[in-house]
Amino acid sequence: MYEVSFSSALFTYPGKGGWTFATVPERFAPSTVGAWGRVSVTATVNGATWETSVWRERSGRTLLPVPRKIRGSLGNGDEVDVVLRFKHL
Repeated sequence: MYEVSFSSALFTYPGKGGWTFATVPERFAPSTVGAWGRVSVTATVNGATWETSVWRERSGRTLLPVPRKIRGSLGNGDEVDVVLRFKHL
């Protein structure tokens, strides 16, 4: 298992029901990805932990989706502390 820690500002894609993400810094992004550009991780944001995936956009940016039940009242522009545990790299 491989673990990284970083801080990231949340951002929300515009539009109704837009998802909220934390960007994974390039230096911590997985070098290989699975189907659909996804990699399974155990994520912790501000102390709340869940199983999810990070994925790489076509632009090359790697994103962590942060659901409302994890981020609470935090949203676009708020800074969060992130720990990612990669199971397979």
